[in-house]
Amino acid sequence: MKDKWYSQGLRFQCQGSGKCCSSRGQYGYVYLTGDDRERMARQLNLDLESFTKKYCKKQGRNTYFLKSGKSPDCVFLNKKKCSIYEARPIQCKTWPFWPESMDAKVWSQEVESFCPGVGKGRLYSQKDIESIIEEQISSEL
Repeated sequence: MKDKWYSQGLRFQCQGSGKCCSSRGQYGYVYLTGDDRERMARQLNLDLESFTKKYCKKQGRNTYFLKSGKSPDCVFLNKKKCSIYEARPIQCKTWPFWPESMDAKVWSQEVESFCPGVGKGRLYSQKDIESIIEEQISSEL
C-alpha cells in the first residue's frame, strides 16, 4: 500500500491572518450542520429559528450555509478574529485538513500558497490528520 503524501505529518498553527475567513473565488461558503447552528445560536443568545433567519441561507432540503455580507469576509470576522470562536462551525475548526484539501497538488496550490499557518507550529501526524478529516466527514449532512 502506497504511503499518503502526508505520511510524515504536516505542520500547522493558525497565524490569525483571517485569510481563511474571507471568500475567495469558489471557496465562499461556510456550510453548517444542525449542531453548528445550535451552538452558534446559543453563543449569540438567539433561538435557533432567529439565528437561522438572520445568518443562514438554505440550499436544497437540509443544507444551510452562512449568509455573506457586503464584504467577502465572514460576518463573524472582527479585526481578523472570529467573534464566535468557541462556537465556530466544524468547517472552520477542521481547516486546513479538509477532505478536498488533502490531495498533494490541491494542498500546494490552494492551501500552502494561501495560508500563512502551513509549515508552522505543531506537527500533525497522519493519524491526527485522518482523525480531523473523519470528524468533518461524519458531521456532514
